[in-house]
Amino acid sequence: MYCSKCGSALAPDVAFCTACGTPAGRVARASPPLSPPAVGTVAAHAGGLFPTPAATYAGFWLRFVAHLIDGLILSAATFAVVIPLIFLTGLAAHLEALPRHSGQRLDPAAMAAIISMVSLLVIASVLIQWLYYAYLESGEKQATWGKQALGLYVTDVAGQRISFGRASGRFFAKIVTGMIPLGLGYIMAGFTEKQQALHDMIASCLVLRR
Repeated sequence: MYCSKCGSALAPDVAFCTACGTPAGRVARASPPLSPPAVGTVAAHAGGLFPTPAATYAGFWLRFVAHLIDGLILSAATFAVVIPLIFLTGLAAHLEALPRHSGQRLDPAAMAAIISMVSLLVIASVLIQWLYYAYLESGEKQATWGKQALGLYVTDVAGQRISFGRASGRFFAKIVTGMIPLGLGYIMAGFTEKQQALHDMIASCLVLRR
């Protein structure tokens, strides 16, 4: 028996809750609320206990192939946006006007304009990648199109759908992963306990198989 007010366990013959003083007549035979179980743990239901489905972690090579598919998709999307911008911003004209011979002087204003336009194109490319990963991995499918093709999806460490903010954090954490020499930040997904790369650990995420 549990107190209906504070949820404390009570002996069958008590008149009042020893924790909050609620009369025993208001005690209900109900279990205190349970938090969502973690992936692969044991959860309670009306008939007893049952195990939640065990997590099947996505290995390094599956994730690598999904990454290649996503890379092809993003390359096509980036070119579709960047190529028109090269002409709309006048970058193509500035590049055409660059000196062709070593004796010619480089116009500082033209060079500054080129640097500004290239920076704009880089920012546009990063925005496309960020929105692609964060929107799809926090969406209903919980996966980019590359991951969906291989039956993979992203969750938090409890197996729940992640928010757009956490998906964004996972994307930008890849900057840290990429700073590790020899790609070890990514290769970690092949030998860590839960097949997590460094950015998965930073964002407290898992990549699972359906």
